[in-house]
Amino acid sequence: MSNTRSKSRGRTLSGRPNPVDIHVGERLRLRRMVLGLSQDALACLLGLTFQQIQKYESGANRVGASRLYDLARALDVSVDYFYDEMNEQVKQASPRHLAKLETEPELPPVLAVNSRETLDLIRVYYRINDPSVRRRVHDLARALGVQLERHAERGRLSPESDGSRQPHPDPGE
Repeated sequence: MSNTRSKSRGRTLSGRPNPVDIHVGERLRLRRMVLGLSQDALACLLGLTFQQIQKYESGANRVGASRLYDLARALDVSVDYFYDEMNEQVKQASPRHLAKLETEPELPPVLAVNSRETLDLIRVYYRINDPSVRRRVHDLARALGVQLERHAERGRLSPESDGSRQPHPDPGE
């Protein structure tokens, strides 16, 4: 076993939390907030401290398999939920992949899960009772996001090129 592997404990080369652990923590925070649970309330359900929940949510502490199972049960989701919507950049930053790298990969920005706008959108989305309508709203949002990404990549979506667009504040602010 290499000495680097035992020292890194799944962290990036710079010692920061692994992006996969951060993703799992973001999904944990998202589900907890959608359910309206405080960190303290979730911690009580699991026999932990709220500080431990904070560390899981930030990715500072890795979530073990048995704890992930308990979290999934407490939050009424499958274990797969925590890995849903993981993008390729994050997948490529798993400890297995990082062990082969000599430089740190460029990673996507952290999601603005804590913003009021995001949480309100999620709560409203889950109030849609009809699964087919909810699926169509999801598909529409995904299609709009993809379309905006394509336009941004081509440089077409800038305030100068379209005078009708007003800049939107960062939802994370």
